[in-house]
Amino acid sequence: MAFLQRAAAAAVAATLTPRTTLFTPFTLAAAAAAAQRTFSTCPQLSQKQMPRRPKPPPEDEIEESFLKGSGPGGQKINKTNSAVQLKHKVTGIVVKCQATRSRSQNRKIARELLATKVDDFVNGDQSRSAIVAAVHKKRTESGIKKSRRKYRELGEAEADADAAVDEPEIPEPPTKAA
Repeated sequence: MAFLQRAAAAAVAATLTPRTTLFTPFTLAAAAAAAQRTFSTCPQLSQKQMPRRPKPPPEDEIEESFLKGSGPGGQKINKTNSAVQLKHKVTGIVVKCQATRSRSQNRKIARELLATKVDDFVNGDQSRSAIVAAVHKKRTESGIKKSRRKYRELGEAEADADAAVDEPEIPEPPTKAA
């Protein structure tokens, strides 16, 4: 913010005459307004915001246990209790995470997964993951539709070009009337 204020003040200072002062209320207001503006190259972000990610449930609603991992990873996975299993007592949803070798990172990831699952269970079609999936589906369908339209137009243009290149019609000789 300070950088933008200095930049705005420098731009105003370049246009000032020696008798005017640099820090007038107008220049400070303009600098503050410039500092608060958000610039985005993606116009879709300003149109519609996605719902916030759900927060994990309170600790008293979670039952946490640490397990030995399974699958690839060698001796380290088989010997340490780094996998985390969370059970939401209210809904009965169980989540297990062994994404990393670190227990603390697995706890964090498991809580995020549990929050998403509980949000899906409670909110249904209004949950964040359902809205994100609908947006992705809409974008994919739009892209497919655009692709079909593009190739249909190319096919029509190609057919028109083929018709223009065809040999001109030769008139048939007139037939004698009897």
